[in-house]
Amino acid sequence: MLDLKQVREEKERIEEGLSRRGAKFSLDALVEADRELRRLKGEVEALQQQKNKANTEISQWRRENKNIELPLTRMKAVSDEIERLLTLLRLQEQRIDDLQMVLPNLPHPSVPTGRDERENVEVRRWGNIPAFDFKPRTHWDIGESLGILDFERAVKVAGARFAVYWGTGARMERALINLMLDLHTQKHGYKEVLPPFLVNRNSMVGTGQLPKFEEDLFRLRNDDYYLIPTGEVPLTNLHREEIVPDEKLPLSYVAHTPCFRREAGSYGKDTKGLIRQHQFNKVELVKFVRPQDSYDELERLLSDCESVLRCLGLPYRVVLLSTGDLGFASAKTYDIEVWLPSQEIYREISSCSNFEAFQARRAEIRYRTSDKKIQFVHTLNGSGLAVGRTLVAILENYQQDDGSVLVPEALRPYMDGIEKLSKGNDLISRSRSGG
Repeated sequence: MLDLKQVREEKERIEEGLSRRGAKFSLDALVEADRELRRLKGEVEALQQQKNKANTEISQWRRENKNIELPLTRMKAVSDEIERLLTLLRLQEQRIDDLQMVLPNLPHPSVPTGRDERENVEVRRWGNIPAFDFKPRTHWDIGESLGILDFERAVKVAGARFAVYWGTGARMERALINLMLDLHTQKHGYKEVLPPFLVNRNSMVGTGQLPKFEEDLFRLRNDDYYLIPTGEVPLTNLHREEIVPDEKLPLSYVAHTPCFRREAGSYGKDTKGLIRQHQFNKVELVKFVRPQDSYDELERLLSDCESVLRCLGLPYRVVLLSTGDLGFASAKTYDIEVWLPSQEIYREISSCSNFEAFQARRAEIRYRTSDKKIQFVHTLNGSGLAVGRTLVAILENYQQDDGSVLVPEALRPYMDGIEKLSKGNDLISRSRSGG
């Protein structure tokens, strides 16, 4: 959430900043609610002083054996009024909370102003787009032909937007997860975490999924738990309502989790294949950093995610999201988009975001500075990477004319030396020492 003190003192500047997202935001109601809250607090404090004075008077009268009925009556009246005002104060705090929860984060000044994804700005490209002397096939055609992807049985078992992986398909998914975890823990310094895949309401509120995106979430019927839409949720909430010592920052975590999304607003989009599923695997990176370091850390996070694609030899580009495409909680986001030959376009495979103090304020994640002051941390997250989409990119970019798919060299040690996925053969050609 936004800093209420800043809203109070810089209302016009913040309204102007929020308007860059493409909608008009008025902070009048929030400012008025804050003014009323501070008035109520002032009245309560004044009455508390009266109550303390009456208590002193009663004690004095008791020592002097005076009749204390009059001061007792006055104190009761003051106590009743305090209780009434405290009820109003709690209602006002809830009103402020409700108003703040629906306000998005303020875009960083470096974020380009735009209406939607068409005004995102390309930052760089890496890798060579493969040239085929045949018409490249879609990943679902390749996967079904090889017998490693099965969408028909997934519909029977669960429904649309699910997939069954068979044999080396399942093995490649697992191999990708292990490669990503090893890369981020051994080379990039992240600490591996295995978090819960169900979280409570407070966790969803803390990272900004609630209340705005409730319709996109899977919720348990009989318990107030949610299936996680991303590993960002449990990882960020590991330090909810904590004060982290300054010397422990930055904290860098990585986790593999299944993710679950209803995709409520995606009717008719990517109905085939693995691009937009209700359940998918992701390796997620989350950082807790000092505010002054957060934008340098964002660039490091982005580089860490890019390194997975470079390791696998997959061509990609990095784009800086415009304000019209920026996520609700984000102050600045880079998307990494991998090349898909069948569509002849780049498709998102990772988002790397700096939320500044937006999530930390909602989740009360703070740190104690070296001079003993308490401040909110900045939180960052990035997909390092979406595993299913990485498999999609491998199938399409490494496909061969005979229907086989080469396995990227970096992945072969995680697949017992398998070099190629070939039609009708589930454990395909191997490269073993000694022949």
